[in-house]
Amino acid sequence: MPDIIDSASEIEELQRNNALAAHRLNRNAVSAEYCSECGEDIPKPRRAAVPGCQTCAECQERKERTLKHIR
Repeated sequence: MPDIIDSASEIEELQRNNALAAHRLNRNAVSAEYCSECGEDIPKPRRAAVPGCQTCAECQERKERTLKHIR
């Protein structure tokens, strides 16, 4: 029984963190047109979905994986 409760708590925490992150997004932030890491174009849909983004999705994913391993 504790496994179900632990899973539910983890899901709740993830949902809460996602909601807080979405709330903190500055919808008026200007996104970069080119990735600050690799210099490639940042696609328009990404710039619209993540206002203020400075990296392409691939570089952002790589950065997040690196940070996850450091912790």
